[in-house]
Amino acid sequence: MRVPAHLMIGVSIALSGVPAGIGYRLETPPQAALAEVLEDEQIGILEKLNRADRVHLGRLRRVVFPDQWVIDERAYSPMPMQYDSASALPKALVVVLDIQAFGAYEHGRLSRWGPVSTGARGSTTRVGRLSLNWKSSGRTSTVNREWFMPWYFNVRNEEGVAFHAYALPGRPASHGCIRLLERDAIWLFHWGEEWTLDSEGRVRGPGTPVLITGRYDFDAPPPWIDVEALAAPMPLPDFPVNP
Repeated sequence: MRVPAHLMIGVSIALSGVPAGIGYRLETPPQAALAEVLEDEQIGILEKLNRADRVHLGRLRRVVFPDQWVIDERAYSPMPMQYDSASALPKALVVVLDIQAFGAYEHGRLSRWGPVSTGARGSTTRVGRLSLNWKSSGRTSTVNREWFMPWYFNVRNEEGVAFHAYALPGRPASHGCIRLLERDAIWLFHWGEEWTLDSEGRVRGPGTPVLITGRYDFDAPPPWIDVEALAAPMPLPDFPVNP
């Protein structure tokens, strides 16, 4: 089998800064399994760019590839590196439904980004200013007892809406929760701050602030396959100071 030349590029050594000017192309996946022609780090980047986990990457008809590989995944972020309106916050989390991605910021500086799968048509994820509430290493869904949600971090306590690890098929597919790649869910589980409670179990202080914003267009092609648009970070709305 002839492997496309751009797949043969090795992962660059770690850089002190985040490189700019990465280009993208839309390709038909190689006939061989991606694991046969790419390193794990490269497949991980493809998962993020295509909003699909490894299982679902192999089912896509077209896959977005970068024209260069670097270790720092922030180089491929659709979120800006600097988020000025969140600079006063020690930590802030933003989810943009339009592009099915999250960004985690520390004093306005991007720490991590990743793909999400939010609510499907008919069960869309509600937007708003929220906070991380409480977490569990694993929780069974109240919608369907056969669904187990690892690395669960609640954001709407009364509705059971949370960030958690689950399948990412390359489109919004949840019942309202915010699905993450497992490695991102584990990272968020340890990075995010829970609410604080008093001795009687009442909320004394909120956890890490969260902003869910935007609207996904179910009738248009996924915006992340627009290779020209990928080159420019998406502007974010001002982060609200209060819920």
